[in-house]
Amino acid sequence: MEAFLPGSQIDIKPIRDFDAFIGKTLDVKIVKLNHAQKNVVVSHKVLIEEEIKDQREAILNSLEKGQVLQGTVKAITDFGVFVDLGGVDGLIHITDLSWGRINHPSEVVKLDEVINCVVLDFDPEKKRISLGIKQLQEHPWKNIDQKYAINQRVTGKVVSLTEYGAFVEIEKGIEGLIHISEMSWTEHIKHPSQKVSLGQVVEAVILSIDKEEKKISLGLKQLEPDPWGELLKKYPEGSRHTGIVRNLTNFGVFVELEPGVDGLIHISDLSWTKKIRHPAEVVKRGDKIDVVVLNIDVEQRKISLGHKQLEENPWDRFEREYQVGTEVTGKIIRHVDKGLLVELPLKVDGFVPANQLSPTPIKNIKQAFPEGEELTLKVIEFDKENKKITLSAIEALRDKEQKLVEEYLAKHKLEKVTIGDLFKEKEQQKAKSQKAKQEKDKPEQKKSQE
Repeated sequence: MEAFLPGSQIDIKPIRDFDAFIGKTLDVKIVKLNHAQKNVVVSHKVLIEEEIKDQREAILNSLEKGQVLQGTVKAITDFGVFVDLGGVDGLIHITDLSWGRINHPSEVVKLDEVINCVVLDFDPEKKRISLGIKQLQEHPWKNIDQKYAINQRVTGKVVSLTEYGAFVEIEKGIEGLIHISEMSWTEHIKHPSQKVSLGQVVEAVILSIDKEEKKISLGLKQLEPDPWGELLKKYPEGSRHTGIVRNLTNFGVFVELEPGVDGLIHISDLSWTKKIRHPAEVVKRGDKIDVVVLNIDVEQRKISLGHKQLEENPWDRFEREYQVGTEVTGKIIRHVDKGLLVELPLKVDGFVPANQLSPTPIKNIKQAFPEGEELTLKVIEFDKENKKITLSAIEALRDKEQKLVEEYLAKHKLEKVTIGDLFKEKEQQKAKSQKAKQEKDKPEQKKSQE
């Protein structure tokens, strides 16, 4: 009579070669009998379990945390290793196999291997035993200060890449971080993959060791001398160079002076005369641009550049050409808050406030004063320090005939006024200004008397 012995019922251990049992005689126990189908199922495993029942109970009763046991690797999974302790199974989680990083338990143990392990935890109710191997070895950080020192060169394998740096394993259980800021003296590293790759063996310098937090800071750039000392000699303040525009931002232009060496032209250093809203109005990426070195900050790793400094400051000349009361012609180039921006002769920009275009409110300044139109204006303020020229169309009209005033008003669809009204409005503004000044001076006079 034939009976069926399932593979799972041959032994308490997993069977990997069923052919090895062909021809062998085994004691079995009938576990299932089906008369109708003439089917008999038997088990050898239950007999083994009965035999080792006392042995299992003895093991379970004697278990203690910290106890070292010998067992056989029964099964290997992605999350750990099952170990046969002699009828009782225990689990070594993947994190308890080694102090260092491992991708799979098979890197540490093999099937049927006899190993020593320590009991980490035991649940009597669920009969779960947690085991460990790495705990049998001394913690690698215990004598870290005796093994490694600051400025020491070490070699290790890149085991992880993050947005902010690369983790390097210099020995099992000891990893150091190379921050992206420590990868190059001159290059702007956005991701560590620009310098290193996963699994690569690299050399680095120890920058700091924190034994309590178990952290080591490493550096790549420290393997080479700091080039910023040489940059001071190569790019002294005031020296002129030609670079390539690599990036534009709202506040300025980044210019590459040589591979890995960038400098910044602040938007205020692009032009002496133009009111630039964005650097894209002047340059674009890839352009060659002439610059002057304004400053090198070695500590901050910054080079300040200028473009307008290639020419002499023209505001000394402007001060002579655009004295208050001077009549000029200005071309409207842009509408801005509370007025117009105009281009004057000598290619300098000036500002015309809206209240200096008409003595009466303007309903739509863009329609009344379109871009490209030329206006006759008078300088009413010149501020050399802040590089500002303020102009007025009304002041220019005060010296003109009534006919020219009417033509100006009609052209720009403004309310009709006379020259007398313009002077009257000027006197009112003057009186208003004097009154405001007097009110401002009163507290100071009182304080002076006291």
